[in-house]
Amino acid sequence: MVPLKPSLTLLITSAAVFLLNNLLSPAHSVTSSHDNDHFSFFDAVTSINSKSSSAVAGNNRSSTRSQVTPGCEVSDAACSEAVLRLARAPENVEWIKGVRRKIHENPELAFEEFETSNLVRAELDRMGIEYRYPLAKTGIRAWVGTGSPPFVAIRADMDALPIQEAVEWKHKSKVAGKMHACGHDAHVAMLVGAAKILKAREHFLKGTVILLFQPAEEAGNGAKRMMGDGALENVEAIFAVHVSHEHPTGIIGSRPGPLLAGCGIFRAVISGKQGRAGNPHHSVDPVLAASAAVISLQGIVSREANPLDSQVVSVTSFNGGNNLDIIPDTVVIGGTFRAFSNSSFYQLLQRIEEVIVEQASVFRCTAIVDFFEKESTIYPPTVNDDGLYGHVKNVATELLGSSNFRVVPPMMGAEDFSFYSEVVPAAFFYIGVRNETLGSTVTGHSPYFMIDEDVLPIGAAVHAAIAERYLIEHG
Repeated sequence: MVPLKPSLTLLITSAAVFLLNNLLSPAHSVTSSHDNDHFSFFDAVTSINSKSSSAVAGNNRSSTRSQVTPGCEVSDAACSEAVLRLARAPENVEWIKGVRRKIHENPELAFEEFETSNLVRAELDRMGIEYRYPLAKTGIRAWVGTGSPPFVAIRADMDALPIQEAVEWKHKSKVAGKMHACGHDAHVAMLVGAAKILKAREHFLKGTVILLFQPAEEAGNGAKRMMGDGALENVEAIFAVHVSHEHPTGIIGSRPGPLLAGCGIFRAVISGKQGRAGNPHHSVDPVLAASAAVISLQGIVSREANPLDSQVVSVTSFNGGNNLDIIPDTVVIGGTFRAFSNSSFYQLLQRIEEVIVEQASVFRCTAIVDFFEKESTIYPPTVNDDGLYGHVKNVATELLGSSNFRVVPPMMGAEDFSFYSEVVPAAFFYIGVRNETLGSTVTGHSPYFMIDEDVLPIGAAVHAAIAERYLIEHG
């Protein structure tokens, strides 16, 4: 064979690099550089790729194969290291902290997350990531990858809480009476960070990653409305994370099976006949009936439930008025109940109603029990698919090391991610933010809640690696 001239070798090599870097990757819209008002690690990756191509083209002794970034046909330590390296790039760390701080300064309650949604969409536009908006009023469904199956989803919740922030720091909430006191600002920032990593590595994706930015997790059941608007269309698996002060920063924790309890609330109106306290025989006393009901409710768990099947029934409200000389005509009691399986949960619901109604009748009263099902205040248990839990464990172990993954016990907290887990296989996990030096020790729903922001790039990397590896293994 006649050897090629050096000039011809250069021409062919440059053309090959161009084809591999541009034509073999899925087509997506790209925003112009003047739309980007800050420098991010995604820009750095693009710049590095361009410079590498130019340098290689000038070396006529190198083969085309050596000019292309090694692919991740199978997930391995090299792929994990590449993802983590992108996440920890200094410019990315500063950028992702900035995203979280903007959201933290401007907290928005359930279904009011308009500015948060605007910020997320602006970032997606800069990356050239396509999305659909709105879902569930303020939610977003974005996608990265081939546009073809398999489809795997990652979800972040966006809403804040009606709490006045008591932490004094530069980026304290600017909205009186509202605060990101459960870490949803961090969840959004981590998913936006994961989006950039996935976009930079889009040519490695063997399917499509769906990015769900969901409103109203806090008692708003935003998940149900997202699903109603098509959030899970074609999705075969879904993952989500929640920050946790139970674990040091960067530790991943999860478990197979039930992780979080199903949660419901109830309100019962017990009616009798009003009368003067000095002549109780002329009344039908709902206070006595309600008191008996409260005592009897405690027997449901202690005498009817399997001791190995954790359940809770708590009466938290008892109101018979404030006239100390009158037996009221009604008493209102209320509370919450929780369980780790659907069968136990709905058994509790049934027995709570039966106990209150029957105890009321013993004392000649009537009772009506409301579980607010029409208001969608019932959250089913969050149950992790065994296979997807194993996937999270494997990814976290490979990415961060075996010492940074922990099997955690079930918790009585509740999450509306559970609605997704009823429809498709799902895995929910925690990421630690505890840092005693910084004072990041107070758990959620407190005015003193804060996080260690060093967790943000780690969370972004874990999200991205979970999605990328899932597509490699199922694509």
